[in-house]
Amino acid sequence: MNLTQQQLYHWLIQCSQTFAQEQNNLTELDTAIGDGDHGLNMNRGFQKVAEKLPSVEDKDIATLLKTTGMTLLSSVGGASGPLFGTFFIKAAQSAAGKEALSVADLAELIKAGTEGVVSRGKAEPNDKTMCDVWWPVSTALENAASQPLNEAISAAVEAAKQGVESTIPMQARKGRASYLGERSIGHADPGGTSVLLLMKTLQQSL
Repeated sequence: MNLTQQQLYHWLIQCSQTFAQEQNNLTELDTAIGDGDHGLNMNRGFQKVAEKLPSVEDKDIATLLKTTGMTLLSSVGGASGPLFGTFFIKAAQSAAGKEALSVADLAELIKAGTEGVVSRGKAEPNDKTMCDVWWPVSTALENAASQPLNEAISAAVEAAKQGVESTIPMQARKGRASYLGERSIGHADPGGTSVLLLMKTLQQSL
C-alpha cells in the first residue's frame, strides 16, 4: 500500500489540530531552552496551512507539500518557520511527478527535506536540533522499505521517539538554546518534538 495524495492531504490538515492541542507543551519545552514561542509558531503555521490547503486539494502531492512549506515560511516567525518551511519545500521537489508514495519514496522525501534543513541551519549530528530526530526517521523508513506502509510508519514513529529522547542529554550547539551552554542539557529539543508530532499525526491519520 502506498501513501496516496488524499492521505497526505488529510495528514497535513490534521497537523493543525495536533499543534493546537500541543501548543502549551511545546511552549513549556521552548521556554526552558529557547524563546518560548515554538508552540505558538507551530500552531499558527499549521492553522494557516489548514486554511490554505483546501485551495489546492485536488493538486498533486508535490503541490500539497510545496504549499505547506511556502505557507510555513511566510506565516511563522522564529527559527521554526524557515526550517520547517524549507523541509516541506525540499520534500516537495523529491515528490515531483509522483501520484502516490511508496515507503522508499517517503524515506527519500524525508531525507531530501532534512538535507534542506541541514543546508539552511548547518546542523550536525548531536547538535540537539530537529535533525537529530529527522535522521533516524529517514533511516527507519529506508530500513522498512519492503514493509507495509503502516508497519514502516510505526517504525518511523518509534525512531522519532528515540530521537527526541536522545536530544535530552545533549548540549545544544545550534540556535537560541546554544547560548545556554550546559544549562540546555536535560531538556528535549522542541523542534525535534514537533517532528515526532508530525510523524505521530501521520500514523493517526492513516
